[in-house]
Amino acid sequence: MDLILEPAIPVKIEKMKQRVRWQHQSILQRGIDQTSMVIDDGKEDSEEFSFMVIGDSGTTCQYGYHPQREIAKLMLQHRHECNFVLHTGDVIYTVGSREYYPANFIEPYREFLKGGENPQNIAYDNMVFDTPILTTLGNHDYYDVPLRYRAITGPTIGLRRLFRYKDFEIGWHGSEQGDAYAKAFLDYLARFNQEQELESHLDEHYIAKTDNGRCLRYEPGHFTRLPNRYYTFRYGGIDFFALDSNTINDPSPIPETPQGDIRRKALTQRRDEIDIEEQQILEEYDKLNLDNPEDAEKGDTLEAILSQINEIKVDIEKQLASHHPQVDFEQLEWFKQRLIESWNNSEVRARIVFFHHPPYVTEANKWNQAQTLAVRRRLRWVFDQVAQTIGSLNQKRPIVDLILNGHAHCLEHLVTTDTGHADSHINCIVSGGSGHYPRRQRDMGSELMETFDYLPGSPNRKVAESLLFIGRKGYASLERSPYSGIRIDVKPGNPVKFVVKPFVAERFGHQWNYPEVEPFAIG
Repeated sequence: MDLILEPAIPVKIEKMKQRVRWQHQSILQRGIDQTSMVIDDGKEDSEEFSFMVIGDSGTTCQYGYHPQREIAKLMLQHRHECNFVLHTGDVIYTVGSREYYPANFIEPYREFLKGGENPQNIAYDNMVFDTPILTTLGNHDYYDVPLRYRAITGPTIGLRRLFRYKDFEIGWHGSEQGDAYAKAFLDYLARFNQEQELESHLDEHYIAKTDNGRCLRYEPGHFTRLPNRYYTFRYGGIDFFALDSNTINDPSPIPETPQGDIRRKALTQRRDEIDIEEQQILEEYDKLNLDNPEDAEKGDTLEAILSQINEIKVDIEKQLASHHPQVDFEQLEWFKQRLIESWNNSEVRARIVFFHHPPYVTEANKWNQAQTLAVRRRLRWVFDQVAQTIGSLNQKRPIVDLILNGHAHCLEHLVTTDTGHADSHINCIVSGGSGHYPRRQRDMGSELMETFDYLPGSPNRKVAESLLFIGRKGYASLERSPYSGIRIDVKPGNPVKFVVKPFVAERFGHQWNYPEVEPFAIG
């Protein structure tokens, strides 16, 4: 049974444009850049500042414990020293539904929200952040529920919650093609029915200025909306770029060759095997007594495996369906031009890009997925184009100083090698272990290899190496489940030095432990 549906890339793009009234006449007349914002907190010009990074957090309380809340409590220890939080996507599991925002976001992060002392009174589409949480879209934030599954889960959701029975965080609603996320975080301009209301809103909140015109003024504690699904802001001389990787992850088509036929057949067989495995897991889950702590923990594991299975199925379906990949070239071109502008601005000290799907990762299920490779290729294309344009302007520095991702449920630090392209020697951090079931590292080791230029028969090349991996380890009674996030301290000066401080809450033997992880420096 398919538990989730994903809209096509053109649908994602068009729906999000409608929600922010992309390039509406009133916006164009005012010279407003809908992809930029200024964080107006009175500290945005300080070269020394700190921020946190979390991802893949949006899950509910487990049977007697709440991993996301444990990480949120660790975040509170840093809140007054950090200027904002970056979220690398999958804000709400399993299908980005508005039903789950109260339990899966508002309640866990209540101290970061205005009025958080009474979280039950905060509507998901009316959140205001005292400490900014700046989000990107994850794949689960775009997912929807098939009608036949909704008919099973929807009518019983209240009873399932009451009796703690088979709640896979899927109810009546899905994300409605990302609409719930848009209403929660974006400046949802489509809500204005009258032209005068829209114009008044633009004149009140789009008054900040950048090199590209007027833009949204983000005011912590007052107005905390994001301008678009991808956007940029400058803070402390650092250019931050938030991307929507859900529209650049379509795999390349399987070639119409004998080798392609073999691959297509293998994928089809694997999909059929997964369907059988999924049914067996559902039958096993049905036999559990969730009032028994051991069965409850086993239920958590089975639910996570089901989620993992669906991710694999989605990746397989994308490969089988990919004849003409749908690529969001508008976003890629925007990112290219903004990077070029950034390199031509002597005031910019460094560049950080954050989005959901990691181009480099050694987590067991994500490292060689078709979507992972697709994002890597698209990002590499942008970096190559930028490098060609700016020439020696970067003085052998990497095109971006840091890439931040989620999607893989772990904490990992990788550095790319000489890839033969402009994505060489870049520090990458995957921070996707902040609430959902942690995943293991692959058995093949820390070195990522790639077939050069993706041509069959071409030699392999080492493209990245993992320097740190924090994920699930051990089995049965010796299993350890570390949930994580990071704090990044930005030092003054140019070139910039970053000090990364991981924080971990580990579930082991029905108890929480908080192991210390040594900070590490970048730059």
